[in-house]
Amino acid sequence: MEKATRVALTPEAAEVIEELRDQHGELMFHQSGGCCDGSSPMCFPKGEFKLGSSDVWIGNIYGCDFYMSSDQFEYWKHTHLTVGITEGRGASFSLEIPMGVRFIIHSRLFTEEESQNLEEVRPAEET
Repeated sequence: MEKATRVALTPEAAEVIEELRDQHGELMFHQSGGCCDGSSPMCFPKGEFKLGSSDVWIGNIYGCDFYMSSDQFEYWKHTHLTVGITEGRGASFSLEIPMGVRFIIHSRLFTEEESQNLEEVRPAEET
């Protein structure tokens, strides 16, 4: 049985990632627990965001590793996340901001079946 993923994305978000990849090369995402736009998923060129010892890898979306601060993961470990986009400029350093859109998170609780078959979370330094 295939493992249940912790993070996915909408087709519209995939289109934005494709455009950003054409401009910037390989990408990565980081979800912090910060305030304001710091609580939105942020997209960076791969390796540009300095991961810390408290960050964890929770999955891969459209070829992009997705990391989260372990504190934030504790709050969201029971939820499936879907990365989408919305119109409007955020106040972050995420790559999509100049495009007039920003990434957002939609979440739902895992089903019982998913909860028993989740993809493993790894410390960021192991990725």
